Amino acid sequence: MSVLPLPSRLDLSVAQSLTRDILSMRGGPVTLDASGVTYLGGLGLQLLLAAARQWRQDGQDFAVLPRSGEFDGALALFGLSPDALMNGGSE
Repeated sequence: MSVLPLPSRLDLSVAQSLTRDILSMRGGPVTLDASGVTYLGGLGLQLLLAAARQWRQDGQDFAVLPRSGEFDGALALFGLSPDALMNGGSE
């Protein structure tokens, strides 16, 4: 399984490069390491949800582990659980 450490801020400033990095791992299982994330913006969340949906459609495992407290707190503010994120937005 490929592991990609996420940047500390998931926002517009990293969206394009992070999209490229994640898509380069398509075709196999992937784990995104969110242990160092201090800020999760709406665009960053959209990117992660789209990736989770794509991996699910491809029949591949997708995980965001480990996660920082700030990351989980931001998910909660957006009304999502970690499980919902990994399922592409559905519980």
